[in-house]
Amino acid sequence: MADIGRLNNIIRAWEEGRTAIASFAHTDRQTATSFSTAPYDGVLFEMEHNPWDMQALEDSLQFMLNRRQIVSSGSLAPAVTPMVRIPANGGEMTQSFAKQALDRGVYGVGFPHIGNAEQAYNAIASCRYARKSDAENYEPAGLRGDGPFSACRYWGLTLPEYYAKADVWPLDPKGEIVVILMIESVHGVNNLEEILKVPGIGCILIGEGDLSQALGYPRQTEHPVVKDAIDHIVASCKKHGVRVGHPNVNSGNVEKVMAAGYNFVLSSPVPTYDAVKKLQESGANPGA
Repeated sequence: MADIGRLNNIIRAWEEGRTAIASFAHTDRQTATSFSTAPYDGVLFEMEHNPWDMQALEDSLQFMLNRRQIVSSGSLAPAVTPMVRIPANGGEMTQSFAKQALDRGVYGVGFPHIGNAEQAYNAIASCRYARKSDAENYEPAGLRGDGPFSACRYWGLTLPEYYAKADVWPLDPKGEIVVILMIESVHGVNNLEEILKVPGIGCILIGEGDLSQALGYPRQTEHPVVKDAIDHIVASCKKHGVRVGHPNVNSGNVEKVMAAGYNFVLSSPVPTYDAVKKLQESGANPGA
């Protein structure tokens, strides 16, 4: 099998020691087309608070493709890696959302409201195919149903090539799927130590909106109670060697976020992206 190289730009950024930069986006053709040539490493289609529409997601993925870019780069990797945030909370244990999105070709899945290690395990398992019980890195045991044909076509791979790459990273160093777990409740913060022991977590993304609600200070992210909880999440992730993400980088907080050492940031608009890159290049991002 020929060496296809790294396909997921979020993973590529981390392997190169960079903070990965992405943005939330609506699932529609116009938005997808604009992101196909944007400077981001990835895009996270927002389908938790927006409708779960598989046709819209499939259309968006297709309009993310830029044939000129593919030819010019000499790689099958899309310029901007498409991912999706699914609507199901961790406690709902609905693997079908991850399965449907992965089958259409996304390279990453964001799981909202992860509250304990069992939910984290389920999220990782939902993004893995079943395998023999004596296989290397068997746990979390795969629960993803086998229907990869659309994803194969979207990735530009044969079926054997897709199977070889369609596993979660960093559990499988050759995997191309990133699992993002959102910690956004008091329950999740209290259980974080056990959650972080589950193998296969690509990134912990802090849901500061819901977390601040649960703590009694809605959207007051600088309130000492909220800030302490966020700082605890960041410190715990670093302790366990798990990457941590910030969901809302803007002109007002970009310097503080980068100095805190986040490995994954969601920023908008592009001028904020430029500020992130400038700070990153200046060495103001110790966690990259």
